[in-house]
Amino acid sequence: MMLTPSKKTLFAIEAVLDIAYNAGGDPVQSSEITARQGIPRRYLEQTLQALVRADILVGVRGPRGGYRLARERRRISVGDIVRVVQSTETAVVPTGDDMPHSDIGQKVIQPMWDDLQTALMERLDGLTIDALCRRATETGVPCKARERLIYDI
Repeated sequence: MMLTPSKKTLFAIEAVLDIAYNAGGDPVQSSEITARQGIPRRYLEQTLQALVRADILVGVRGPRGGYRLARERRRISVGDIVRVVQSTETAVVPTGDDMPHSDIGQKVIQPMWDDLQTALMERLDGLTIDALCRRATETGVPCKARERLIYDI
């Protein structure tokens, strides 16, 4: 069995990346994100609001409103986004019977697991939305902002 992130975590990363990649200076509406990424609206709106409260996104009101990044994309890490989602999910904290009782469990397995989680978060903190945008460009992911530039010329 592989460790996998929650759907909400993946949706949040996709949504922020979509906004960074496709905005081109204009706010991105949640309906556009849903259309491009296939993220269910019920997850998306909840997640976008949590990201606004965490100062990762800014909500723009009005008929042409939507969402845009709250700071430069090189200053937003994947770790920032993961922490926001983790804080909104009702995590089951191991207690009582769930905690390892043996010496091996407490002194070897639990510390190993904690080290792995720390290493993963350090890696995610080093990965910026800007780096993911560059990867999207390199792999040929269509970009709405570039399409607008081509038509506007």
